[in-house]
Amino acid sequence: MKTIDDLQVAGQRVFVRADLNVPLDGETITDDGRIRAAVPTINKLLDRGAKVIVASHLGRPKGAPDPQYSLAPVARRLGELLGKQVAFATDTVDESARATVAALGDGEVALLENLRFNAGETSKDDAERGAFADRLAALADLYVGDGFGAVHRKHASVYDLPARLPHAAGELIAAELSVLKKLTEDVKRPYAVVLGGAKVSDKLGVIDHLLEKADRILIGGGMAYTFLKAQGHEVGRSLLQEDQVPAVRDYLRRAKERGVEFVLPVDVTAAPEFPDLKTKAPANPRVIAADAIPADLQGLDIGPETRKLYASKLADAATVFWNGPMGVFEHPDFAEGTRAVAQALLDSPAFTVVGGGDSAAAVRILGFDENAFGHISTGGGASLEYLEGKTLPGLAALED
Repeated sequence: MKTIDDLQVAGQRVFVRADLNVPLDGETITDDGRIRAAVPTINKLLDRGAKVIVASHLGRPKGAPDPQYSLAPVARRLGELLGKQVAFATDTVDESARATVAALGDGEVALLENLRFNAGETSKDDAERGAFADRLAALADLYVGDGFGAVHRKHASVYDLPARLPHAAGELIAAELSVLKKLTEDVKRPYAVVLGGAKVSDKLGVIDHLLEKADRILIGGGMAYTFLKAQGHEVGRSLLQEDQVPAVRDYLRRAKERGVEFVLPVDVTAAPEFPDLKTKAPANPRVIAADAIPADLQGLDIGPETRKLYASKLADAATVFWNGPMGVFEHPDFAEGTRAVAQALLDSPAFTVVGGGDSAAAVRILGFDENAFGHISTGGGASLEYLEGKTLPGLAALED
């Protein structure tokens, strides 16, 4: 796979497929981590005299313009981080895009409007996707793939466009791959994995693969209650995927056979209702034993004894991969489990990887120094699929 160092970019129009899919509250960006992660590649190209065309998706618009998903706020923030004006095209491949790109001088940068405003970006029809990729290719001379958070998608700008232009991987993708190889090849042991988040179904593939790789797997978040149910415990009103209980029971059996330690919560912080995340009003939390959750309560975080247990299980690890919060970290009554796991990673001598998505957001929202971790990934879903051993379309497209 070529890198941008292999491209002659001076005076060339370089299309950079970034992942600028940031959370918005109206027009306010609430976490700019992915924008900051895109800056090194863009700056490197600008410093070498390229005309840089940045493109990304944001949210899930339905193949047509939708003002709530506009990248206009992202253009402003990107300009602040780059310290220079970012020209903004109000469409993806039409008049504004063509005029904005035509006006670029060497060392200047533009951002196209949300790629998903065009149905061709995400179409399952190869011809429709290809037609959109053709129009994107007409804007540029070279392609740089740097949106790691999107490489598991077979989308026009990720998969089809690289085939139409000389291409290379950006700094971010190169860094992500280097880290992920440390989690799959010549892993330093003990290798501990912490998995959280809402749904166990989102993690089945990676759990299956990690049973061959990890020494211990710690489970938290909403998915923990399906594991507790599989052990025969009642979980009250907690999030439960009943249809996944047989699969989870099988994973627990296989883990025992393979000598992989599965660590589940011993206590939880529970409440009668899901908390109000806007007002942050007190939610009347109670600490309950994980095997004695009453019918009128729902678990919303791991409890204090589980926090201590998980910290002890991470203390001697040499490699740690963490994906998914331990609870509803956005509310102060249920943030301590996620905070404790983040702190345990910092206290551990291990090479620590925070696997993108909500985990990365939690690290920033809870006030931790990102640079204190070994690596914070920008792509939760992409990281998980890589760890599952899947072929990721966006990476395959960048191979020579």
